[in-house]
Amino acid sequence: MLFKHEGEESAFLLKCPECDGEIEIPDDVISGEIVSCPDCGMDYEVEVTQEGEIRLKPAEIEGEDWGE
Repeated sequence: MLFKHEGEESAFLLKCPECDGEIEIPDDVISGEIVSCPDCGMDYEVEVTQEGEIRLKPAEIEGEDWGE
């Protein structure tokens, strides 16, 4: 669910799928950006659809293989 942040022109609020906390999403967000929930710390990748809808999906964390 998308909410305009009260008193602020440059951010939206989305509910965290994990804990229902509020995640602030900048107006100029682009697909692929990573945002974090300030309550539970989960990282999400932002997906902006062609219709302009903003969705969050769990970010894929790639670990270093250090040449192994």
